[in-house]
Amino acid sequence: MIASRPTRRARAAGTRLTSRPAAATLAAVTRTPEHVLRNRAMWDQWAESYVQPGLRNWSAAEPVWGIWGIPEAEAGILPADLAGRDCIELGCGTGYVSAWLARRGARPAGLDNSAAQLATARDLQDRFGLRFPLVHASAEQAPFADATFDLAISEYGASIWCDPYAWIPEAARLLRPGGELIFLVNSVLLMLTTPDEEDAPATDQLLRPFFGMYRFEWPDDDSVEFHLGHGDMIRLLRRCGLQIEDLLELRPAPGATTRWPLATIQWARQWPCEEVWKARKPSL
Repeated sequence: MIASRPTRRARAAGTRLTSRPAAATLAAVTRTPEHVLRNRAMWDQWAESYVQPGLRNWSAAEPVWGIWGIPEAEAGILPADLAGRDCIELGCGTGYVSAWLARRGARPAGLDNSAAQLATARDLQDRFGLRFPLVHASAEQAPFADATFDLAISEYGASIWCDPYAWIPEAARLLRPGGELIFLVNSVLLMLTTPDEEDAPATDQLLRPFFGMYRFEWPDDDSVEFHLGHGDMIRLLRRCGLQIEDLLELRPAPGATTRWPLATIQWARQWPCEEVWKARKPSL
């Protein structure tokens, strides 16, 4: 149900990992952050497994959000009036959120770090006869002019796969006065209660520190994710000149199912496993 896989298991920054000299060397030569190169390689590798989920979401009559597929009518994530608005999806994956925006009259563009993911998005554009620009780049260095968009949005895209201290200032730069930033992430509570064991769901115990949460790495692949506590996120958004308008804690309906082993339905009905931030750039 998502453009990018949600986090599965995390090891907080500081955990010893195997060195990756090739990625480090390329990062030094290109001046591209190492985590950007590592995530690009992983997503090019994972892209094939997102073809069918992408097709399902392009085919959906109504947007559905997060791992539980919560309908837009219940979640209330998108702005009420998108007609004529210029939008950028940061970390678009297969591009289905941009497709949803286009069908509501917006003028979207999709940006993603993975060329393989964008290839799927182009194939789906051909299949559905719906065209919008697709750009291969990191959301930490978006190749657009200042004040280009009315909406920047990310569902498990830049929102967890890019450094928030890089991509959120970029998103703020791209927004016009009055523009909105909306992004969906794993909840802080989920990140604190998810075991290290593969495919083990979140527990009712705190398993890692809240203070200092930022960069998370995996024992089983080279990907890098970023998750901030609420206080750090609030301070970052405000430093970027954004006004926080809402924080939605998503709750699935009874009996909802998911293919992701992040949490049981019982857990997700008691505590949020996903949250959506909404912020706005003040009007002049």
